Amino acid sequence: MQTQDPQFETLRKLIAETQVAMFNTVAADGTVMSRPLQTLEFDAEGALWFVTDATSEKAQEIRAKPHVGLSYADRSDNSYVSISGPARLIHDQARIETLWSPAMSIFFPQGKDDPNLILIRVEIERAEYWDGPGTIIGKMLYLAAAAITGNPGVMTDNAIIEPRLAV
Repeated sequence: MQTQDPQFETLRKLIAETQVAMFNTVAADGTVMSRPLQTLEFDAEGALWFVTDATSEKAQEIRAKPHVGLSYADRSDNSYVSISGPARLIHDQARIETLWSPAMSIFFPQGKDDPNLILIRVEIERAEYWDGPGTIIGKMLYLAAAAITGNPGVMTDNAIIEPRLAV
């Protein structure tokens, strides 16, 4: 995977700035479920890491239908990210040790050794981002440029990334 691609680095920056994703799974009845989850890591291989309870509905849904969607939105910076790809539930105590933060004890009172604590690894199959002007002046310039050119994307950086297709 070409994770040094400038578009991939923009994706990495946008996710780091937003941190919390709406994590979308598919329930047994076909309903799309969205839950906020903090991104714990965007690793060097291009995978995203989250934590959940192994007995949760979310974990059950991932086991049944591992294809998930992630959405990040930062209105103040005018940046948005959409990701889809396969998710896997992984119990890796060494990685849990690395990713653990005291704030997680709210959900896992037994700490990082909680037997129900499990990691979610999402491989990016496809990502798209939109990164527009974030300041008030930038937004005003954007609106003016879009009105003049008739092109709503005139000042927005937009890219689709499909790492599996990269050679």
